[in-house]
Amino acid sequence: MDIEQKLRELPRWRREGDEIRRTVSAPDFPTAIRIVDEIAVRAEEHNHHPDIDIRWRDLHLALTTHDQGGLTDLDFTLAALIDDIAAKHGA
Repeated sequence: MDIEQKLRELPRWRREGDEIRRTVSAPDFPTAIRIVDEIAVRAEEHNHHPDIDIRWRDLHLALTTHDQGGLTDLDFTLAALIDDIAAKHGA
């Protein structure tokens, strides 16, 4: 897997060690929670769960595949889904 190529396809994400990270800024707190709810559903469908830190309307997300010891295609698949969810909510 070419991590740098995958990151070029997901410009809102950055690599930090064995994780990729993104901050999503929602229009308001209720929208931020709706975004988290949708991410939770998609994450459960993929059995892959991001770390999410909620700070008012800002969501700090981190993805890694713990049982594989680093980044896998699953991280980038979920990152793209998160991008779509955030965009749908104006974030």
